[in-house]
Amino acid sequence: MTNATSFNFQAAFATRVRGMTASAIREILKVTQQPDVISFAGGLPAPELFPLDAVRAATTAALDRYGPAALQYSTTEGHPPLREWIGQQAGIPAQNVQILTGSQQGLDLLGKILISEGDTVLVEAPTYLGALQSFQPYLPNYVQLPTDEGGIDVDALEDILKTTRAKLLYAVPNFQNPTGRTLNLERRKRLVELTAQHGVLVIEDDPYGALRFTGEALPSLYSLGLELAGSVDQNHIIYSSSFSKTLVPGLRDAWVQAARPIIQKLIMAKQGADLHTPTLNQMIVTELLPILPAQIETVKKAYGERAQHMMARIATDFPGDTQHTVPEGGMFLWVTLPEGIDTQAMLPRAVERKVAYVPGSPFYALGGGENTMRLSYCTATPDQIEKGIKALGDTIREALN
Repeated sequence: MTNATSFNFQAAFATRVRGMTASAIREILKVTQQPDVISFAGGLPAPELFPLDAVRAATTAALDRYGPAALQYSTTEGHPPLREWIGQQAGIPAQNVQILTGSQQGLDLLGKILISEGDTVLVEAPTYLGALQSFQPYLPNYVQLPTDEGGIDVDALEDILKTTRAKLLYAVPNFQNPTGRTLNLERRKRLVELTAQHGVLVIEDDPYGALRFTGEALPSLYSLGLELAGSVDQNHIIYSSSFSKTLVPGLRDAWVQAARPIIQKLIMAKQGADLHTPTLNQMIVTELLPILPAQIETVKKAYGERAQHMMARIATDFPGDTQHTVPEGGMFLWVTLPEGIDTQAMLPRAVERKVAYVPGSPFYALGGGENTMRLSYCTATPDQIEKGIKALGDTIREALN
């Protein structure tokens, strides 16, 4: 036996791996596993709202209905009744729907089939950090789009598109992660028109759209793109959504609806990733579709009450020069603190006071947002919101001083 030598694993990794980073949220969630920490960090649906009895009954029903086929390999495209239901909701053929193992897989596979090294990808500032994590291995060139309370600044988008050849725009128009903002109707129409005019594909990520607890529902970018194109297979908007936020996340059922050329490449990419989304899980979700409207109403009511409670406590317990967004739905609100405060550096002091949040800077593709944070109100009880926001307010005042 010769003497052991150290193997250079770093040299073995592909170039695209060098830009990969761990999820800031997942790292923070390790801390929040402590039972006495009040967490406003994770975007986790409230587990006490999960329809456990209905899931149990749906599992039995699926096994009774399909027998061994429920446990067998299945087609890559997905369970036909589920695809048909999704297609009917959107007014499109089932062949334009691809079932995925969570919407995060959809982002990864879309990045794989659409982004070549150096391609320009337009993202909101801030944007969903899971999308950045999915796209980064494909080595895009990011351009940040400024945002305000109305969502993406489409005037700035128009200026950028005049001088920049972009391949793709990624947006979360409804109750955006991380800010909770909603892209208004006028801007939706202009965004769809501008991107069509300049030949830019758009990924519309919409996991929260059904969870509106105030205000009026707005048309999806996908529906506006379909109206503009006049054909489902000429629509340049790619729509992604999930059952994770409306039913349960553990089944990992999501979908993409898009023009057939996109779906065909997604099928090939998914075959290389996991062959197909788990058969039984898709069947369970299909059995649960009759209870979906009632379940959505339950979730919306709970989240709306918790959001209002959190905003009321922020008004009482945070310093007066703190600003926050006012979400009309979804799971998050965004806090902006005075310049000079670094929420990343402040986090350990908050955890000492037994409260956690997500610092804002990881949500910026090109840096920024050091004085911001994301708060989730979904899983906290009223008592936890009161205690946690009070502790967070004390932490902020300490940082200001």
